[in-house]
Amino acid sequence: MTTDATQAVTFNPFDPEFRKNPYPTYQRLLIEDPVQESPFGGLILSRYADCTSLLRDPRASSDFRKSDNFRQQALDQGLDYDALLEENRSFLFLDPPDHTRLRGLVNKAFTPKVVEGLKPRIKEIVSGLLDAALERGEVDIMEDYAYPLPVAIICDMLGVPVEDNVRFRVWTKEAARSVDPDELLSPAEQAARQSTFEAFHAYFEELVAKRRAAPKDDLISALIAAEDEGSKLSHEELVSTCILILIAGHETTVNLIGNGTLQLLKHPDQLAMLRERPELLKTAVEELLRFDPPVQLTGRLAMEDIPFGDKVLKKGQQATMLIGAANRDPAQFPDPRRLDITRAENRHIAFGLGIHFCLGAPLARVEGQVAIGELVARTSSLELAVAEPPYKENLVLRGLAELPVTLVAK
Repeated sequence: MTTDATQAVTFNPFDPEFRKNPYPTYQRLLIEDPVQESPFGGLILSRYADCTSLLRDPRASSDFRKSDNFRQQALDQGLDYDALLEENRSFLFLDPPDHTRLRGLVNKAFTPKVVEGLKPRIKEIVSGLLDAALERGEVDIMEDYAYPLPVAIICDMLGVPVEDNVRFRVWTKEAARSVDPDELLSPAEQAARQSTFEAFHAYFEELVAKRRAAPKDDLISALIAAEDEGSKLSHEELVSTCILILIAGHETTVNLIGNGTLQLLKHPDQLAMLRERPELLKTAVEELLRFDPPVQLTGRLAMEDIPFGDKVLKKGQQATMLIGAANRDPAQFPDPRRLDITRAENRHIAFGLGIHFCLGAPLARVEGQVAIGELVARTSSLELAVAEPPYKENLVLRGLAELPVTLVAK
């Protein structure tokens, strides 16, 4: 990553310094080169207006298997392209009408009304985790607080035995890394990605068989019932949907809690304000999402030429939208580099936009509000135990490897 002001700014995801702190680069991209040609082909978009426009654009596809590159790679490897299109039918990477059909089947499980009903259980889990942390006087926020909460909730909703999280905990870490572009993954990491999804697939094949024999009041059983109706859900779509919900249902929320807690610790004035004014909790979580979002970038494939000023995203090319940059665009957010938990006008895109707006946003918001709110409310002192907590290597899903803190009960 070139950061010298005398040199042109370049989006270089290989640079470890960029992984650690991408925001200085985002700032320069917004000023100097907001529509940058990608070294991998296509465009890098950093402006809020450009990102939101493309996220809503029906000419942009989320299904990268439609790209000429994917087809050619399949042919080069002697793989059946049509068969690949039927595998891994996650609606995260599908377009309408398939996306609409599959999302509709699970949408009712994540409505604000349903999530509100989960609040007592969320508070119960948070209370227990915080009791243990306060008794010790120290805690790794990531390992012992941010992770157990969303895992327990999503397991409850899906119908996954929570004790099985020992089996899939390593898999989810591998899956989080695997959403990074192929160019950033070594052959070993790409092989690990394949084995991880095979393990997930085998796990849910076994669990689906159990639920088919003995249905319960859970989301997996509801999806099996939809599959049995014939036209709503194929078996491969059922398994892929379960995998997606389990991973997406906790990985980003873990990072919301971790990133948000770290930013409050780095901005003690905001932490003190939230402690004094707990009514600011909802706007505080939205501001933490804007300021350091768990998902840093996303992509779309152009199905026809799409202009951006004097540059064109050509048909078949991919655009990379830098969510972390768009959320700090001064054209959209006044004084965007300042963390301000009182910021009321805050239309960030941490959850995306358009038809792929995060399905679990209501749940993530409530889990973040309860976890961060209780941590602040029940402590009189909350401090970093290390100078610089380490980050994971992930590019797309930005999160801490650990966040050790000391804490004292109020």
